[in-house]
Amino acid sequence: MTTKELRDMDPDAAAEALRTALTEVGVVFPSLRVDLASPELQLIELGRVRADVAARLARALQRGGCE
Repeated sequence: MTTKELRDMDPDAAAEALRTALTEVGVVFPSLRVDLASPELQLIELGRVRADVAARLARALQRGGCE
């Protein structure tokens, strides 16, 4: 994707893509959502997670997403 395409990405679609990818490796961010406070920035709110969830995410990233 080009930089312009990345900037123009729909934040709802991006959040759902991230949710799906995380779910596929057994990681759930309960607070993951689009940040509605600054729509022009298209931010995704990840929220807080327990330490075990953060560790599971780290392992998944280290293994290239394969558990």
